[in-house]
Amino acid sequence: MNVAIRYAADSDIGCSRENNEDSGYAGARLIAVADGMGGYAGGEVASSTVIGSLRSLDGDARDVDELVGSLGRAVAEANEKLRIVREERPDLSRMGTTLTAMLWSGHSVALAHIGDSRGYLLRDGELFQMTQDHTMDELLKSEAEQAGGTADPAETSRLSHVLYRVLDGREDREPDLKLREAKLGDRYLLCSDGLSGPVDAQRIYEILTAEADPVRAVQRLIETARDNGGPDNITAVVADVVEADHITDPETALTVGAAGQA
Repeated sequence: MNVAIRYAADSDIGCSRENNEDSGYAGARLIAVADGMGGYAGGEVASSTVIGSLRSLDGDARDVDELVGSLGRAVAEANEKLRIVREERPDLSRMGTTLTAMLWSGHSVALAHIGDSRGYLLRDGELFQMTQDHTMDELLKSEAEQAGGTADPAETSRLSHVLYRVLDGREDREPDLKLREAKLGDRYLLCSDGLSGPVDAQRIYEILTAEADPVRAVQRLIETARDNGGPDNITAVVADVVEADHITDPETALTVGAAGQA
């Protein structure tokens, strides 16, 4: 059985920010979210540069054996573009961006992740977080668990938003890369922490299960984040795995946030 994805994407400035540093993309073979950082203009440039670079992946189908390698190379090329921008624009030397992206080929999908944007999977009535935040608190918790102990809650709380891995044009910025198998009926959510921060996993689950239409699901998620204070930019991409025959007309690729205005 041939499968395809039906998708929706949107980005919102939130309730507290003066500009939108998030970028997102959704197309027939690629979905991605990037959350930029780095002061005035830096975050917008970083996220839009990376999303703009990755868009070239949303073309012809790739062999499954090449899927992870193709996505990994594309992320490396995007990071190299950030290096070039930083050299040309010293005022953007502090810029960087998270990235969570999925590249599809039939039932197979490659997942790339760096930073604290997130990827969720809703399958058979259960919600799973596919990605691990690259924040200092998660690193401390992991190290403590490996040592057979627990991390200091006060210390982890203080470091909950401190990233130790992002794309910023420097060397050794390797994303987590995985090959996953998609199933008919799966629903995927990629989002920036402007959504996963103010909206807990239970509420995300409730919205994803209540709203069958991906467009409405994205709208509800963003509305809920805003209702909960909207302290940061909010970006969400929802993709449903459906039978290819159910998509009669090719869907238009969507570019949102800073990349959509670039």
